[in-house]
Amino acid sequence: MKPPDVQEDHIYLKAFPHSLEGVAKDLLYYLAPRSITSWDDLKRMFLEKFFPASRTTAIRKDISGIRQLGGETLYEYWERFKKLCASCPHHQVSEQLLLQYFYKGLNNMERSMIDAASGGALGDMTPAEARHLIEKMASNSQQFSTRNDNAIVIRGVHDVATDVDKKLESKLDALVNLVTQLAANQKSTSVARVCGICSSIDHHTNVCPSLQQSGVNEHPEAYAANIYNRPPVQQQQQQSYDLSSNRYNPGWRNYPNLRWSNQQ
Repeated sequence: MKPPDVQEDHIYLKAFPHSLEGVAKDLLYYLAPRSITSWDDLKRMFLEKFFPASRTTAIRKDISGIRQLGGETLYEYWERFKKLCASCPHHQVSEQLLLQYFYKGLNNMERSMIDAASGGALGDMTPAEARHLIEKMASNSQQFSTRNDNAIVIRGVHDVATDVDKKLESKLDALVNLVTQLAANQKSTSVARVCGICSSIDHHTNVCPSLQQSGVNEHPEAYAANIYNRPPVQQQQQQSYDLSSNRYNPGWRNYPNLRWSNQQ
């Protein structure tokens, strides 16, 4: 629409109300008469009301820090970048700087391809030439490239692969099982260390200090075995003096304070 002798700003002022609806359209018609005298005034008022400065700052930050995601093709990355820039047309970032942000966020493989296509001098090209080259390569990427699930993916700091999570979980499970097994072994070891003579857990039965008494040092194992297997004291005394018994053991010694009335 190009009426003769009419400035473009006047055409914008006449056409802009037809692009609004709802609250935005009501706001425009609620303005005081002659409060808007130029297209710049209308843009400033509208953006201050519906596009605060904090949102603009956040989008600028996203544009400057954009990065190609793992598994994302050149075409998908380029379309996402253009959509982000279009979401804030008043970002006031130069075209050359925008292309630098896009180039910086490429992964190594895509960056090498663009360097090869531009002769290694993308920065020496004009913004229009650089944009045309990227647009062409992105279009070719959409038509001819296929997504390879087995391809090597360059992941970001916060991108963790599913297979890595599974490996970590398996390692943690193995570590838990190992600790549980060690704890069980330690418990069984502590039970096995209980002395059968004095019930102490500081030593085994064969090294009990009570075995170090006189007459026991020579054969401590036999003494310890005798403790477990010998009958009660009264039965020992009877058997030691029962000559007719087949259990008579002449090596058993009598208690010194016990005497028998029958001298025979």
